[in-house]
Amino acid sequence: MAGAIASRMSFSSLKRKQPKTFTVRIITMDAEMEFNCEVKWKGKDLFDLVCRTLGLRETWFFGLQYTIKDTVAWLKMDKKVLDHDVPTEEPVTFHFLAKFYPENAEEELVQEITQHLFFLQYGDYDPTVHQRGFLAQEELLPKRVINLYQMTPEMWEERITAWYAEHRGRARDEAEMEYLKIAQDLEMYGVNYFAIRNKKGTELLLGVDALGLHIYDPENRLTPKISFPWNEIRNISYSDKEFTIKPLDKKIDVFKFNSSKLRVNKLILQLCIGNHDLFMRRRKADSLEVQQMKAQAREEKARKQMERQRLAREKQMREEAERTRDELERRLLQLKEEATMANEALMRSEETADLLAEKAQITEEEAKLLAQKAAEAEQEMQRIKATAIRTEEEKRLMEQKVLEAEMLALKMAEESERRAKEADQLKQDLQEARESERRAKQKLLEITSKSSYTPMNSGMTALPADLPSFNLISESLSFDFKDTDMKRLSMEIEKEKVEYMEKSKHLQEQLNELKTEIEALKLKERETALDILHNENADRGNSKHNTIKKLTLQSTKSRVAFFEEL
Repeated sequence: MAGAIASRMSFSSLKRKQPKTFTVRIITMDAEMEFNCEVKWKGKDLFDLVCRTLGLRETWFFGLQYTIKDTVAWLKMDKKVLDHDVPTEEPVTFHFLAKFYPENAEEELVQEITQHLFFLQYGDYDPTVHQRGFLAQEELLPKRVINLYQMTPEMWEERITAWYAEHRGRARDEAEMEYLKIAQDLEMYGVNYFAIRNKKGTELLLGVDALGLHIYDPENRLTPKISFPWNEIRNISYSDKEFTIKPLDKKIDVFKFNSSKLRVNKLILQLCIGNHDLFMRRRKADSLEVQQMKAQAREEKARKQMERQRLAREKQMREEAERTRDELERRLLQLKEEATMANEALMRSEETADLLAEKAQITEEEAKLLAQKAAEAEQEMQRIKATAIRTEEEKRLMEQKVLEAEMLALKMAEESERRAKEADQLKQDLQEARESERRAKQKLLEITSKSSYTPMNSGMTALPADLPSFNLISESLSFDFKDTDMKRLSMEIEKEKVEYMEKSKHLQEQLNELKTEIEALKLKERETALDILHNENADRGNSKHNTIKKLTLQSTKSRVAFFEEL
């Protein structure tokens, strides 16, 4: 009895200790995941779980975002998940998104998964799959951009497909990086905008990004009026709706601005602290973790390079084998056709020889007959000459008959001679026909001997035995990274880097050519104010970075004063 009570108590105790859980849905940029979380979990517990699931180590760029009362907010790492002002119904939904952006994507994004999450997705061109109309359902360009040009969807598809095909075979990570390099040079890349007012009450926009704080005119989000790099800012704080910025130079007065909501100030502070930390971190030596990640990334890149080279070799050998097979099949078909033609020629030669032999025999018989008739005519002439003719009339008639007999004999002799020559010619033709027949038989024999074959695997067409064969053995293409000469590998990687830079330069030139090509089709009346501002910046050669550099040439004090007077 006591044992049963103890057992029930132990079971009740275990039941009470079981943690309560709730369901969370995480939406990434290309997938959705669900997790069961304990109610005691803090934001960091959930965030680390998501990062581990994704295989992500460069966690500092990302965060879990949610929306409350039309305002964007980010999950705090040191606060319980359910203590945030999140919806109570399950599953609780968060978006896993980039919270902070790199200054230089090519240098800072080490892991491929990090780069991929920034990019979205990409695939290689395949002419058998990407046929006309394959982009009809894809939203590759914003409708605003499509409407800005006097181009049909078919025209866009034609140009995009041509570019897609031209860059066939480019590795996904290279293509994604080229995309990010273009994106990071755009004026609004990585900037979070907030409506603020300075102490004079002027409505302005605050831009927070990887480089610092920027102040914009509300009508121009592309070109800041003034900028404050993170290395000039010592402290940031807020009280209610008022935000206070303390410059690094303590001799310079603080400057303040007001935001619309307290919740917005919390978000601004989060973004400022995170961007400031990353800004300072970039300018220090890499931590041991980052060094390890970069070393692993280099090894992974080298491994992938070797794998790509192996696959390229296999592909080349497969294509060569397929071309050789096609050539052999073509030659086999050609030999079969030649054999058929030779056989037909042989049959025609045999028929011709038979006809010529028959005709020669007939001609020979006719010549013999004509010779016999000529002899008979000669005998008749001799008999007539010997006949005595008494009267003159009989003599004249006889002479006439003799003349006719002589003419007939002469004609018979000529005809006999012609027939004899014709018979000789026929004999010669017969000899040539038989010679042609002999050659045709010889050629047919040669073709027959060439066509002897051995059967191939998988029911493939048999190939001539004297032609080269290709046997792709997978073992011969095996690859062992450990036995690779690292010095040679380093040289190959360096060579690939140079080729990559050349490809990148060529891509920029192609982009400029495409822009020039479609510029004539642009409908100027449909350009927005931002389009016009961007074009003006481009015409002046003003990029995002050199604009900010120019703005920071003045002293911090003068820029603070300028902000106060806006």
